[in-house]
Amino acid sequence: MPLEDRGYSFQHPGRDPPSFTTVDYVLFALTLAVSASIGFYYAWADRRKKNIKEFLMAGGNMSPIPVALSLLASFMSAITLLGTPGEMYNYTTMYWWIGLSYFFVVFGAAHVFLPVFYNLKVTSAYEYLEHRFSKGVRTAGSMTFSIQMLLYMALVLYAPSLALNAVTGFTLWGSVISVGAVCTLYTSIGGMKAVLITDSFQVIIMFTGLIAILIKGSIEVGGFGEAWQLAYDSGRVYFDDFSPDPAVRHSVWSLVIGGAFTWVAIYGVNQAQVQRCCTVPTLKQAQIALWLNFPGLCFILYLCCLIGMVVFGLYSHCDPFLYKSIKTSDQLLPLFVMDVLGSLPGFPGLFVASLFSGALSTVSSGLNSLSAVVLQDVVKSYFVPDLSEEKATLVSKILVFIFGIICLGLTYVASLLGGVLQAALSLFGMIGGPLLGLFILGMMFPWSNKWGAYTGLLSGLVFMFWIGTAFGTLLITHRQLLCLRQLLFNASIAAADDSDPLQRLYDLSYMWYSATAVLTVCCVGLIVSFITGPTRAADLDPKLICPLFDILFPYLPEKIKKPMRFGVNHKGARHIPASDSEAPLKKSSTNKLDTLSSTDSLNKSNGDLNTFDKSNGEINCTFEDEDDKPKTNGASNIPPSYDEVLESETIPSGVINDAEHMTKL
Repeated sequence: MPLEDRGYSFQHPGRDPPSFTTVDYVLFALTLAVSASIGFYYAWADRRKKNIKEFLMAGGNMSPIPVALSLLASFMSAITLLGTPGEMYNYTTMYWWIGLSYFFVVFGAAHVFLPVFYNLKVTSAYEYLEHRFSKGVRTAGSMTFSIQMLLYMALVLYAPSLALNAVTGFTLWGSVISVGAVCTLYTSIGGMKAVLITDSFQVIIMFTGLIAILIKGSIEVGGFGEAWQLAYDSGRVYFDDFSPDPAVRHSVWSLVIGGAFTWVAIYGVNQAQVQRCCTVPTLKQAQIALWLNFPGLCFILYLCCLIGMVVFGLYSHCDPFLYKSIKTSDQLLPLFVMDVLGSLPGFPGLFVASLFSGALSTVSSGLNSLSAVVLQDVVKSYFVPDLSEEKATLVSKILVFIFGIICLGLTYVASLLGGVLQAALSLFGMIGGPLLGLFILGMMFPWSNKWGAYTGLLSGLVFMFWIGTAFGTLLITHRQLLCLRQLLFNASIAAADDSDPLQRLYDLSYMWYSATAVLTVCCVGLIVSFITGPTRAADLDPKLICPLFDILFPYLPEKIKKPMRFGVNHKGARHIPASDSEAPLKKSSTNKLDTLSSTDSLNKSNGDLNTFDKSNGEINCTFEDEDDKPKTNGASNIPPSYDEVLESETIPSGVINDAEHMTKL
């Protein structure tokens, strides 16, 4: 059929937006109904399990498969589904390179950060900051995360609703309120299990919708090869920008290295992701769940990229921006769906279901993680430390409900700001980067202290907000693409005047924001730590420090790896052997275990411990030499890691049965 006979939006610029049919609304309603029913099911099934571990950590016995799907859904939100096709349409294929960064992200999250959190058995990732630095640093970190997640959740709800409303006439506030209310409902009553299972269901819906759009869109433009050729002829197929200039918007280096820092801030230290990883019984299973994410992340990324190429193939004849069919890039994919799928009942509804499945999964993950953080880091830490399990569960449910209401309120605020999508995504990066820097400062630099942590985090936030807001004032308006437009270069979006010495700083690509924040936090934090008195590496509990070189280069000789531990004794931690010159790692002087059946006296030839004394359910360790006692920098309450339990030869079998702290390995 000739192109002019197909009734596309750019052929009828004055036409009203296509309207949804009853079938489309039914599919959208079914998505919400299934999600809510999963929450009700787990609320009923687990009604007798009124403990906080069950509500926030799903009992710690989940399978890696639903955890992996939930991890995938949490931050592959509706913003990703809308933004990536727009990136392909407006710029070049350079963005494909970010898929390579996902490999380094998953490796770093699974093998660098996760073992530290998992072996500490934390509910809130920010508990680590109290063990490593101080209670105040923990509070600062958790409050920064809370602001970050609330802003992001509000945008995840509002951006797709606005895009759909502008293009399809789909009710704006009806979709915002219905999605927000359903999400708050099933998260507050079903807890983490409901979130994990609904996320799995929503990922399937997302995949189904994206594949349907790609197949039908390819058919509409005469095949994917035709769409690719049109993009190639326009100069969009462009993969070889290796420019080291940090002002270049997308280069191989900014996407692979800068993208790795951006995403590891999410997968490595973000509460929503860490909390999910800790819902499986063993560290190995948690690492498997993360690695299962790698193909999933790439699949969603490249599906969206391919859809973007097909979108360009259709609109290369005439630009919808030029014909005023849309105003922003996030409206591009909904317009495309209505142009190529609008005549097929149910397909627009499938798209809406997939789009809001991304929103549901992100918001539910955010609500659950915010509840965990506020309960552990504020309520229990400052107000009611001895809160009972039943009351803690009730408080968590109330917190989910409160944060759901706040999220809906911020969504209304977002609607008043205009152009909020790009600004808020920049805010998300500017806040996540300093938080990542704070954890790197603690885990990889044993000399850092709490004063370095405070000043590092503050300077990172201030510096990145300064760059980000200055950059925001210099943003050029959206390039209007002419019919059969010519090549859009993947160039810097710098202002023309380079005489200002700060201009190069303001021109920094947004892909480098997280890496720049990490560098700022670590540099300032270390300088202040050395000025105020660095922490002695030998005084630190090794479970708080990541032996990075042992992870990256496990086969190097010990004489090379030992100096790279900077004096921290990692014997027994992560299976790192001690050299002959290193003193054996001592157990913490008081480790909480269940009551022993009798008083046991055990002799060790190396003089580590010589008695286990039954006293109020604790194991009291007597050291032959006062100098042999471990120095843990105020972290004596850190529980033994699973590796330490497995390697210990001093505890008789059957002694450890504390379900709260030990799983059956």
